[in-house]
Amino acid sequence: MMHSHPYPHRLSNTAIGYLNLVTLLASIPIIGAGLWLAHGSAATCESALQAPLLAIGFIVLLISLAGFIGACYHVTWALWLYLLAMLMLVIALLGITVFGLAVTAGGGGRQVPGRPYQEFRITDYSAWLQKHVQVDRYWRPALACVVGSKACPRIANWTPLDYLQHSLTPIQSGCCKPPTSCTYNQGMPIAPQDEDCYRWNNAPNILCYQCNSCKAGVLEQVRRDWHNITILNVIVLVILIAIYSCGCCAFRNARRAESQYPYGVNRMSKINPRWDYFWYRILIYVCLFIIYAAFGLFPPILPALKI
Repeated sequence: MMHSHPYPHRLSNTAIGYLNLVTLLASIPIIGAGLWLAHGSAATCESALQAPLLAIGFIVLLISLAGFIGACYHVTWALWLYLLAMLMLVIALLGITVFGLAVTAGGGGRQVPGRPYQEFRITDYSAWLQKHVQVDRYWRPALACVVGSKACPRIANWTPLDYLQHSLTPIQSGCCKPPTSCTYNQGMPIAPQDEDCYRWNNAPNILCYQCNSCKAGVLEQVRRDWHNITILNVIVLVILIAIYSCGCCAFRNARRAESQYPYGVNRMSKINPRWDYFWYRILIYVCLFIIYAAFGLFPPILPALKI
């Protein structure tokens, strides 16, 4: 006579368990990348990604661990925390997406007559973005990224004919040359002109890096990148909502299991433990090791896995 398992696994629990196992394992290289940037890179653009990567990695690690334990072991409180965290994550991602679209509205370049590229004006962008690039504390790291991208050296040897035949990126258009409307006589601007015409300098380390056109070029690049990220955000939101719905079913199953089996798993499981018994212990030790490694607190002896 065949006996059913004391805690029957339903489809939602199995799906949540496997999904969170995958995301938990995926969080390990994310945390590793953040630690590598913290110790192995001094570039401003790359080091700026350190804190977000570590935060995302640890958040994914903890949420996945709660979801995995709750779904596989019918732990109601772990699933409750998992669903709460997922709900907050969905709301936060939705808020960030809407906010990003709001502050990146507008912008866009103006076609230069007779040229294949566009030029950009800082006044075309939102007041919030303008305020941030005008503050030196925000503009200095952004400028370091611009210089580090080597965008200007790529066109340093262009002839006037090249500017008539080839397009430019927003950063090259705004930071690597003076505005097309500027007129010079022996390197000096003549007649009243745009302020950027006076900020331009042919020295490779100066160019038009302090021009408003350069700041506008950076904002245009941010606007384009954010619109591409928005597409990814929408896809992630749909996936998160689907996972959240599946998690709600797993939570209902866990509460039902508690009411049907209030005294826990049958003692026979000590002789023939469930398939995920070892996974649970291994994942706990892996997560503890990652947390210790992140803060440089390597324990002298890790507890032995009694498997």
